[in-house]
Amino acid sequence: MLNTLYGKLALALAVLLGAIGLSYGLISHGLTQRYLQEAQQSFNRDLARNLVADQKLVAEGKLDTRALKATFERYMTINPSIEIYLLGLDGAILAYSAEPASVKRDHVALEPIRAFLAGAELPILGDDPRSHDARKSFSATPVPSAERPEGYLYVVLRGQMYESFEQLYQDSLLLRLSAWVLVGSLLAGLLAGLLLFRLLTHRLRRLAVLVDEFQRGDFAVYAPYRGQGAQGDEIEQLGAHFDRMAQRLQALIGTLQERDTLRRELVNHVSHDLRTPLAALHGYLETLQIKAGQLTDADRAIYLDAALRHSRRLGRLVGDLFELAKLDAHAIQPHRECFAAAELLQDIAQKYPLPARERRIRLIVRLPAVALFVEADIGLLERVLDNLILNALYHTPPAGIVALELRAVDGTATFAVTDTGHGIEPRDLPHVFDRFYRGSKPVKDDGNHLGLGLAIAKRIVELHGSELQVASLLERGTRFSFELPARSAAARDHSLAGTVMEL
Repeated sequence: MLNTLYGKLALALAVLLGAIGLSYGLISHGLTQRYLQEAQQSFNRDLARNLVADQKLVAEGKLDTRALKATFERYMTINPSIEIYLLGLDGAILAYSAEPASVKRDHVALEPIRAFLAGAELPILGDDPRSHDARKSFSATPVPSAERPEGYLYVVLRGQMYESFEQLYQDSLLLRLSAWVLVGSLLAGLLAGLLLFRLLTHRLRRLAVLVDEFQRGDFAVYAPYRGQGAQGDEIEQLGAHFDRMAQRLQALIGTLQERDTLRRELVNHVSHDLRTPLAALHGYLETLQIKAGQLTDADRAIYLDAALRHSRRLGRLVGDLFELAKLDAHAIQPHRECFAAAELLQDIAQKYPLPARERRIRLIVRLPAVALFVEADIGLLERVLDNLILNALYHTPPAGIVALELRAVDGTATFAVTDTGHGIEPRDLPHVFDRFYRGSKPVKDDGNHLGLGLAIAKRIVELHGSELQVASLLERGTRFSFELPARSAAARDHSLAGTVMEL
């Protein structure tokens, strides 16, 4: 019970109310005592002076000792709640009305008496001759007179008989009822506090249950708190934070699961694509080793050429995989610089006339009427266009056309690679940028198409803040394009502007 927040709050409240009750009792008792002393002393302030006057203790300017003795004897019988003492000017006790064996002091301090006679604020407590350390309220007057004092008449207002009555009061029904009222009030406050704490901690318990269920469900099952959000108190804000945290955690888990799925698919594809060239390379090399003496130079050259071809394919595959892994991990960041886009297209196009002629494909470069300057990473942009051109050449039949285009549209430079190839099936179009995806339509594989080029191109374009788009019609061809912000200049500023070249 004490391990819960509710138990700790309940214990703290019980201790607090107990301390309040104890403090109230002590303070009430002290204030009651002070009030009784003040009332008693104020009511009997002139008692000593009245005794001197009523009992005629002073005659002809002198203290009448016989009258004083008679007064002592009378008041011991009539009013035992007071005790009368005759003090000297030095505070020595000269005579008293109490039993001789009960008086334990022979002197009384005069400072309280002088303060009393000077009219200081009440109550003023003086020494009790019956005790060595007790102090009680009193009344005092100088005798025989204030003008010629020879001593003091010192009247203690709370004698032993009065104390016995006070003890009786403390044991009375009224005091017990007051105590029960105080205890009842504290218990009622405790119960009200426990109920309030129960209501306050209910939301915390509910939130704790939601968090526990979320954890036990492997963070897959999430029940939202749905409180008042940031507009509520701290508990509601905590619930809102939990909702946001759970949603973000589930999104992260979903991303991790998706990446894990991609990783598994990558491993499957890589194991297949690596196994094929490795097995072929191993077979050719093993054949060369086993039949080294039986092969002619021509056969040996054929085997070596095949092994070298598979080795190059394996190298390209490993290189593409490393590049794609770096792009996915954001380990590659573009180093932007401003350059003429037309010059880049011209340089790239110069690399493919021979592959295009071998496939009997026309390679065309179309440039705009203005010179466009873009700010991008030249090497990465060249990698994108290389992949798109190789992909277009791979899917375009003989007598087809592959066009490398640059257009100026509303302050942007649009790069595009268009072909008149087989086109892409509609069901394959959403997957063309997936790694190792080669489409459902069979195409003769020459060993150079690895299924990673478009995935790499897409990641690079995204690094430049753009998007690689594709449009395709079956047996009509395909167009890949992306846009970059550009600055244009007059056509006369650039020799390649507004030209169409066939390479």
